Amino acid sequence: MRIIAMLISLFIVTVTSAVPPILIDQKTGQYLGNLSTNQNDPDSVSNPHGRYGSKDSEDSINNPDGKYGSPQSNDSLNNPYATNPPIVLDPENK
Repeated sequence: MRIIAMLISLFIVTVTSAVPPILIDQKTGQYLGNLSTNQNDPDSVSNPHGRYGSKDSEDSINNPDGKYGSPQSNDSLNNPYATNPPIVLDPENK
């Protein structure tokens, strides 16, 4: 029973310390934030007040009028026909 509890706690520590995937503009290499669900992470696309999560930021995929969030932009994650949507990278497997 102790071994199971130790393995579970080791798994939880490993999962919570993992670096989240990141978004990159595939043509320019511009960093567009990370895919963390942490709304307090300043680099997370989930942070509504951060550079990469705000609906008003030009670098945010959540800005419906911006380059990376508009459904009409060729650089947008929200355009299913985009020719240059951001790519997801795992920073631990560069």
